[in-house]
Amino acid sequence: MSSASRPDTVSVWDPLLRLFHWSLVASIAIAWFSEEGELTHRWSGYVALGLIAFRLIWGLVGPRHARFTSFVRSPFTALAYLIDEIRGRGRRYIGHNPAGGVMVVALLVMIAVTGITGWLSVTDRFFGDDLMSEIHEVSANLLLACIILHVLGVVFASLMHRENLVRAMITGRKAP
Repeated sequence: MSSASRPDTVSVWDPLLRLFHWSLVASIAIAWFSEEGELTHRWSGYVALGLIAFRLIWGLVGPRHARFTSFVRSPFTALAYLIDEIRGRGRRYIGHNPAGGVMVVALLVMIAVTGITGWLSVTDRFFGDDLMSEIHEVSANLLLACIILHVLGVVFASLMHRENLVRAMITGRKAP
């Protein structure tokens, strides 16, 4: 029986959201490991910016668990959730939990800032501008820190709630 028809799972993340997620992972990895200024580096950044534009739209009009209204909560709610998680009393969510929602916003912002400053640094106005290059470098490093926290959060939540969140982001399905 395919996972799509298994009665013991529910659909959480739609195919477009999953394609977005893994395409963004690839574009950021390519940008990170390619030489700054190379065509590969620039184009992977442009792809990442295009993906962010798609995600912003999909966050408004996409299916339930893709919509920002289903998972973006205040930082205080996210902090309370994290405290409950540490105490072993964290509530399980079908979609993103409050901390995950804050991380989604942080990642979107950091990718946008990194991509925009990278693009601006090759325009006539800002080419060779040390400040723009510095902002690009700092935001790229902050993005890496967010990615590391995101991966650690996925591992932590997977262990705490005994579910494979990586598999869920591949299949789109989780236990109810």
